[in-house]
Amino acid sequence: MFTGLIETTGQLTEMRLRGKEARLRIVPNEAFVDLRQGESISVNGVCLTAESFAGGGFAAYASQETLSATNLGRLQRGDEVNLERALAVGDRVGGHFVSGHVDCLGEVQSVVAAGESRKVRIAFPSSWSTLVVDKGSVALDGISLTITRCGAGFLEVNLIPATSTQTTVAKWGPSRQVNLEFDIIGKYVRRMLGPWSGQGDEEGISWDFLKKYGF
Repeated sequence: MFTGLIETTGQLTEMRLRGKEARLRIVPNEAFVDLRQGESISVNGVCLTAESFAGGGFAAYASQETLSATNLGRLQRGDEVNLERALAVGDRVGGHFVSGHVDCLGEVQSVVAAGESRKVRIAFPSSWSTLVVDKGSVALDGISLTITRCGAGFLEVNLIPATSTQTTVAKWGPSRQVNLEFDIIGKYVRRMLGPWSGQGDEEGISWDFLKKYGF
């Protein structure tokens, strides 16, 4: 579990592809202290397991599913990534709860200056739109951000100067693909309400449904 508050960025120094899988080597720009084997680290919002350490960096495995569902498979040597270590019990949660399990890829449609900030519009598959609410939270490449405007298949966020200097967002431009993780609370609520709304994998309310459960 993470919070979406990026601790530092890092450089991808190696990408070893083996078929449709890969092992990545990443060197944080600010050294992580006391890393342990098996520790979870968010890389662009993707929860990866640190397998080994050397030279101030760490190596991690990315499965075929991870590479196909996120933007990690599009990274090249020298690219910069957002990094966050897992939340420790007792830490302040300055962002929101982020699992590190990416829901879908989004695409930057526009970046517009707004004073010292920048307004960014992201397009994504409209099937996820029910999980996006005005002034709600979303994780973009692992960064916890507040949604300022949204609609079917799009959302907008405001990037303040601190976010631009401490993460990779300064390099975002039109057509850039970013990892999206929607609020986990919203996903649970949608799943639980599925039988009553007639949506999702569960059956909707019907006479057969009521009889089945003793009504």
